[in-house]
Amino acid sequence: MAVAQTDIHRDLIEQSKNGNSAAQYRLYKLYAKAMFNICMRMMNNREEAEDLLQDSFVDAFARLSSFRYESSFGSWLKRIVINHCLNEIKRRKADLEFFDDMSMFDHNNEAEEEENNVGITVENVRKAMEYLPSGSRMIFSLYLLEGYDHVEISQILNISQSNSKSQYMRAKNKIKEVLKDKYHEAG
Repeated sequence: MAVAQTDIHRDLIEQSKNGNSAAQYRLYKLYAKAMFNICMRMMNNREEAEDLLQDSFVDAFARLSSFRYESSFGSWLKRIVINHCLNEIKRRKADLEFFDDMSMFDHNNEAEEEENNVGITVENVRKAMEYLPSGSRMIFSLYLLEGYDHVEISQILNISQSNSKSQYMRAKNKIKEVLKDKYHEAG
């Protein structure tokens, strides 16, 4: 039996369920920035992210009566946002670019690892993500930034767990490479 989640915005949610547009607007203001960031990471395009954010909120408010406090409102909304992004990508039949040969990433040198950590900031990682193929970027975002595990990612994207893990590692190494190149350019 699921335990009901206490939500700090329960009053706003209940008012929104009853069609109170002011309460809906307040919920939007509370969650829009975080949900927009998810859309940006998934779509890598500002206009698409803005459109998907709006579509997600419209959908969330239309389905608000189904929200049962079994998770936080933010988690529930986040799932809707991610599903909208994934559906848009599937709708466009985007070619997810995956990498089959992981042998080139088998080396593991601690000195190199420390050197690669120089210049790592959230903003630099976000910019480096733009260099990733769409499939790797999506897996990297879902795993590291959204907190999904490889089992969940494999189910969401209909790929194997090992593919999810290898794509995550490829993305991580590519981001390190981009950051290293940028750091050496600046230095």
